[in-house]
Amino acid sequence: METLLMVKNQIIRIYARYENYILSVLRFILVLIAMLMINSNVGFMSRLRNPAIALIVALLGSFLPLNATILLMGLIIVGHVYELSLECAVVVLFILILMFIIYFRFSPTDSAAIILTPVLFAFKIPYVIPVMLGLLGSPLSCVSVACGVVTYYVLDYLKLNADQLASSSESDIASMLNGFKYVIDGMLKNDTMFLMVIALGLTTLLIYLISRLSIPYCWKIAVGAGSIVELILLLAVGASFDAEISVGLAIFGIILGALVGVIIEFFAFNVDFGRVEYVQFQDDEYYYYVKALPKVTLEAPQNKVKRISTEE
Repeated sequence: METLLMVKNQIIRIYARYENYILSVLRFILVLIAMLMINSNVGFMSRLRNPAIALIVALLGSFLPLNATILLMGLIIVGHVYELSLECAVVVLFILILMFIIYFRFSPTDSAAIILTPVLFAFKIPYVIPVMLGLLGSPLSCVSVACGVVTYYVLDYLKLNADQLASSSESDIASMLNGFKYVIDGMLKNDTMFLMVIALGLTTLLIYLISRLSIPYCWKIAVGAGSIVELILLLAVGASFDAEISVGLAIFGIILGALVGVIIEFFAFNVDFGRVEYVQFQDDEYYYYVKALPKVTLEAPQNKVKRISTEE
């Protein structure tokens, strides 16, 4: 345990020293993966599918605010979908505008979650994101999770139905209206998408609420309770929605999410509940009763070299 604490302190020192560079590299990697995922799912326009475009956007994302990067990637998605059909582009543009309005209104600081959620879906481990945002985010982080889930399933729907959507694109008004109806019905009838929005959103909110309780080991309890509730929601709501989910992948992802929660707790909330202190003080207007939890820290030993010289 002492070795882990020393490693943790070293990692924190390195991060504090090179924070800007580390964040830039992480943003570059995240945006690059997201751009490659966009090209893989909806890369209908050859000019936008160029790997150089993905690299340029990733480089811009490494120093631009992530909110600006999200808007840029949204425009790229609309450009790709426009190449498929005008009806799809209009519907996708409307969905993205609606999500951006909701996102910027309620949780504009969770920009990384908007990008990270679809990426984790692509890697089949979306159940990690509720733990991360529940412990480190806000109660409104569930909005960012929901927006990320919708984004992934919209892209997935376009990928799976590209041939039908392209063939239904006609110039006359009646065909265009039928095309709009086909696209909207296909997205609204996606029971799996609504299941994941409910399960991941509620799990994020539950983990946040429990982790903020003034009880011993609240973060561990939050991760455990959130994982159990998430599995129950997936099974129960999934059965009622007739949604298609892989139980094996869900269990694996939830276990992985719990492990990620333990790691996050070790770095962000590693306290000694055996040395709880209660402090009472007052000012001119209030009495204060404070519960203080000391952090578990361990300084790395300083090796001292003593030189012994002999003079003849």
